[in-house]
Amino acid sequence: MPRDYSKYTAQKAPVTSLRPMLRYLLPYKFHMICACIALIITSSSVLGIGKGIGYLVDKGLGENNPDLLNAALLSLLGITALLAIGTYARYYFITYTGEQVVADIRRDIYNHILQLSPEFFETNKSGVILSKITTDTTLLQSVVGSSLSVALRNILMFLGGLGLLLHTSPKLTMIVIVVVPLVLLPIIILGKKLRMLSKESQDKVGNISSHAEETIVGIKTIQAFVREQLEQTRFSLLVDESLHVAKRRILIRSLLTAIVIMFVFSAVAFVLWVGGRDVLSGDMSAGELSSFIFYSIIVAGATGAISEVIGELQRAAGASEHIVDLLNTESKIKNVKKAVDISSEVKGSVSFDKVCFSYPSNLDKSSLNDFSLKVKNGETVALVGASGAGKTTVFQLLLRFYEFSSGAIEIDGVNIKNIKLNQLRGMFGLVPQDAVIFSASAYENILFGRPDATKEEVYAAAEAASALGFIKKMPQGFDSHLGEKGLRLSGGEKQRIAIARVFLKNPKILLLDEATSALDMKNEKQVQAAFEKLMEGRTTLVIAHRLSTVQKADRIAVIENGSIAEIGSHEQLLQKSGLYAKLVKMQFDR
Repeated sequence: MPRDYSKYTAQKAPVTSLRPMLRYLLPYKFHMICACIALIITSSSVLGIGKGIGYLVDKGLGENNPDLLNAALLSLLGITALLAIGTYARYYFITYTGEQVVADIRRDIYNHILQLSPEFFETNKSGVILSKITTDTTLLQSVVGSSLSVALRNILMFLGGLGLLLHTSPKLTMIVIVVVPLVLLPIIILGKKLRMLSKESQDKVGNISSHAEETIVGIKTIQAFVREQLEQTRFSLLVDESLHVAKRRILIRSLLTAIVIMFVFSAVAFVLWVGGRDVLSGDMSAGELSSFIFYSIIVAGATGAISEVIGELQRAAGASEHIVDLLNTESKIKNVKKAVDISSEVKGSVSFDKVCFSYPSNLDKSSLNDFSLKVKNGETVALVGASGAGKTTVFQLLLRFYEFSSGAIEIDGVNIKNIKLNQLRGMFGLVPQDAVIFSASAYENILFGRPDATKEEVYAAAEAASALGFIKKMPQGFDSHLGEKGLRLSGGEKQRIAIARVFLKNPKILLLDEATSALDMKNEKQVQAAFEKLMEGRTTLVIAHRLSTVQKADRIAVIENGSIAEIGSHEQLLQKSGLYAKLVKMQFDR
């Protein structure tokens, strides 16, 4: 079963969890090398300032020599210029790499999501999944484009500063070294807690995103039932939960930073006191003490910065785990190793043989139970039955949105599991009950049926679906934006756009799921006439609750509890006085 991202718990996410993300850095080796060279230059420049300060104090000030003072100043200005240039190069290369890496990760996540079967989305909230593309990748962008650079720079500064400290005064350096374990101890102890809270905080933010998305999608229903206050309360509770976790995370991180600063700068003060005594006793010069204090501050600052970066890396490690888990999730629906290529040979016969299936979200209930049906090439078969009988499930399995547990489904005698997915789905033209309209123009929505179609073909498809009239009346005609999920269209107009898509695709097999349910009587007749032209010579499966729309079908299959209860023409089924006759009587009585 796919992982349920909506139920993530805060687990440990060590920094090593970022390792799988390193492969995204490989294409940008040149930029990373340039950034590393710039890091070395900037770190060396900062450390060189310490030597310059010592030289300035001992030679320029101590010997009261203006020429040496001028030389020391020029040297410091030169080091500062080199530092500025190196910082520019480091920021450019590392930030550019961060943007590129996150773009690649987002692209891979999106491409992977498109390949996952509907079963995955049935058991995972879309809002939480989308947060992987936004929130989690933003955290990784922060690491690659900033935190990683900060970490490397401060590691170099720490090691270089420590080396120069030893060179300047081994005795004082030992005092500094004693402080390091005192600083690392709270980082290790509090860092574990911080890591857990960081991941929990990301989960809470994902829940907020998921709830907000569901609210926006169902805004009309919420307002129709006057449930705005209820949704506000629910959202507020989710925000409060996220805020509570964030406060705990901030408290731990603040405490960690405060402890590090206290230990580090207390040690600096103590070193200054000991060093001052050495200067007074003549054991070291004022310039050496100045350099030592400078390097002590560098080492202390680097240690504090590293502790800050560790927190960022731990948050990013949690995000990396989420992303890797998602990318490692495999679709149960995939091509077999030796898939059959039948694209040029398809005639259109369909066969179900004792197929059994239950939806992943409701395994206790059988949607299809020993379902058997044979549809000849060019035949039109209507599927009727009560809601939940299994009609739409037939379409879902034909398109291989789900894998059935037993039985076989064949197209022209070839098991659909052995047919390439893109070829299999390319055979079908689906018009669903709830038409999906994309946030684009009318032209682009119809062109979705066959992207290489000409403008004339798009217009012809719209005319065949009785959509040309209302499209031309829109402000920009075919270029009119239809709004998010087609909010600017009526139900019937959405349906006709979806029908136009199928006309444009010109498939081998038609799947019409209540394709005319949202049309008025006049438009239904027009579209039905167009469908009859499209259905000529093609295998067609029609789902309809309005039995008047299926009377012309070659055969009608009555589905009850996931199995075919009876099958025949309209007249034959009426004569049997079975379930179909009862359904007809109920509708016409109404």
